[in-house]
Amino acid sequence: MTDMENKLGSTPGIERTPEEQKVSTRIKLSALWVVVMLCYIEGDFASFFPPGGYIQQSLAGKMGPFPTTQFTLLAGSVFITIPCVMVFLSLILKLKTSRMINISLAIFYTVMNAISAFTSHWAYFIFFGIVESVFTLLIVWYAWKWGNEKI
Repeated sequence: MTDMENKLGSTPGIERTPEEQKVSTRIKLSALWVVVMLCYIEGDFASFFPPGGYIQQSLAGKMGPFPTTQFTLLAGSVFITIPCVMVFLSLILKLKTSRMINISLAIFYTVMNAISAFTSHWAYFIFFGIVESVFTLLIVWYAWKWGNEKI
């Protein structure tokens, strides 16, 4: 059995099709961070269009409720970059470190998504906030259960 087969969860003596291979928690966590990022991108894209959306806010020098400054732009950039980096870090960090960071950051992002979702009266924004929260809660769930799995 190859190392790759071990990592994917093969059982010695039992042949499995690729569809039946067990997906490692590392891959699940990484994929969930990708989904969260895609939701952020689509939600931000959709926010260009409603009246008072990103375009009008930008022209008025606003970034949501905040004035557009170097600090708010940097803070927004850091906020969005962290999930991007977690896609990679979920794959390479040692189990204990990855587990702790995934749980901590996913809880933080769940809270931020929930707060953000209900600061708007636009249905699409509430929808994305709920969906993003579900996926960050899945990150917490998988990372919490992780530890008995050999990677």
